[in-house]
Amino acid sequence: MTEALIDLQDVRLTLGEGDVRTEILKGVSLKLEPGESVAVLGPSGSGKSSLMAVVAGLERADAGSVRLAGREIGGLNEDALARLRGRSLGIILQAFHLLPTMTAIENVSVPLELAGVDDPRGRAAFELEQVGLGHRLTHYPAQLSGGEQQRVAIARATASRPQLLLADEPTGNLDSKTGAAIIDLLFERAGKAGAGLLVITHDAAVAARAGRTVHMADGFLTA
Repeated sequence: MTEALIDLQDVRLTLGEGDVRTEILKGVSLKLEPGESVAVLGPSGSGKSSLMAVVAGLERADAGSVRLAGREIGGLNEDALARLRGRSLGIILQAFHLLPTMTAIENVSVPLELAGVDDPRGRAAFELEQVGLGHRLTHYPAQLSGGEQQRVAIARATASRPQLLLADEPTGNLDSKTGAAIIDLLFERAGKAGAGLLVITHDAAVAARAGRTVHMADGFLTA
């Protein structure tokens, strides 16, 4: 039996100190199976991004169980977490997070090189071609449109062949037409790779593309 890529059980997260200490996640449970796409739909401030941070091990849950790709991550140190993320996860964020001093191909190939992947530049070029940027390999982020920068981010996220893709408001900085094209591309690349996909969004049209939608409000998750 194949294990779930994401398995959260009664997860709680509190941030801040003293009087401003706030409970962000209030007993959240969620499973995502291999090859499945799930959208977490909810307004700003509902806890969606914190949920993704907990899934990725970027925030440590205060209580509950967090399993990622079959591993309980609560007891892992930062090095072990980083290795697990490198093997299992591709992350796409609203703000692109490309390195401005690197070209498109360098933004994709350098993480592969650091991970010890064979022929990182060749794989990066292939992934950029797959997202329609074969003609923009040597362009810097400032020379690319917002949509093109997000395509580079998708290529970077998929280049390591992860089991799971996490996308946090991937169309948030894009106009509606460009955003629709990026969502098409994201689901296409996840489908071709057979990867699970968790999409964090406030947009019902984006959520409708997923195989399953769950709703988040005030730190609670419901079907």
